Amino acid sequence: MSSVDFVPMLRAPEGWPGALVATIAMVALAGLDLLGAFAAKEWAEHRSPVPMLVGLAAFGVLFWVYASSLQYAELALVTTGWIVMLQVGLVVLDRVRYGVELPPGKWVAIVVLLAAQSYLLLAPSTAPSAVA
Repeated sequence: MSSVDFVPMLRAPEGWPGALVATIAMVALAGLDLLGAFAAKEWAEHRSPVPMLVGLAAFGVLFWVYASSLQYAELALVTTGWIVMLQVGLVVLDRVRYGVELPPGKWVAIVVLLAAQSYLLLAPSTAPSAVA
């Protein structure tokens, strides 16, 4: 272990498919980010040091999981999947915990954006053709 390697990267078990590892990473990232966002909102409303510490820890672990996930999947893939899941979680959190009501037009916009992001995430990618 070198002096730069003071925090080891997370490793998936041998034989796990890359798609499974990437999906688990996306879910973990979205969950950690959602926890950090919730902690930030709670700290902003109540000024208790507990949510601040929880948020700091969540974002520290998030960075570690994110860096570790890039051993198994592409940056754009992991980031897009994480953000799509996070957006859904934030809308649900706002609705359930904080009672935020959205007008129908905003729901339509959310559905269109999530559909577009899901397409970017799930659509088959084509290899660039060689120029002759």
